[in-house]
Amino acid sequence: MVPLSFARQSFFASPEGALHWPAQQALLVADLHLEKASWFARLGQMLPPYDSIATLGALEREIDRTGVTRLYCLGDNFHDKHGCDRLPATARALLNSMTTRLDWFWIVGNHDAGFVDHCGGRIEEECEVDGIMLRHEAVEHDPRPEMSGHFHPKLRLNMKGRTVSRRCFVESKSKLILPAYGAFTGGLDAGHPEILRKVGPGASALIPVTGRLLRFPIAA
Repeated sequence: MVPLSFARQSFFASPEGALHWPAQQALLVADLHLEKASWFARLGQMLPPYDSIATLGALEREIDRTGVTRLYCLGDNFHDKHGCDRLPATARALLNSMTTRLDWFWIVGNHDAGFVDHCGGRIEEECEVDGIMLRHEAVEHDPRPEMSGHFHPKLRLNMKGRTVSRRCFVESKSKLILPAYGAFTGGLDAGHPEILRKVGPGASALIPVTGRLLRFPIAA
């Protein structure tokens, strides 16, 4: 994890898209989209059913590494409101073990409409923590510092004749959009007009790599 400053607070960002907030002993992630593969399977598109266990296993490693006591999931936690009911036994046991030992918040996203908690934790529309709003989708004209998800931002770079895509954080003066943490999630170009409209002028894409945070200004 590498240092990242936002709203006069100190964080540590991981290349996988998690954000550690030491002052709150908290970890933030967005867009897990658990049980996305099984949702497609119900429609007849058979995919390997391992996305949830891969996502939750990676999340458990982040939790163990940081020693946090609280976790905020910034929406689109499951791919649909019945996703928790479809969790395989191993994935359900892993999730239950984490929601039992942590103060766990499920912030509601557009994929979570009607979500009923069967996996532990608390369900919230949004949270305010030490002056920072935590919600699923950025609110364009809210001047308060805000962290959100929803857009799955990725930065695409041309390197030596080939295009490389990396998940990234998108930051402006008062907004920070987290990348999707789920193992089975696509991404929207960080310079997409809808992202830039939400975050306002002066946006940058932030990519954590070993030992440092790479910053790429995003032109409107």
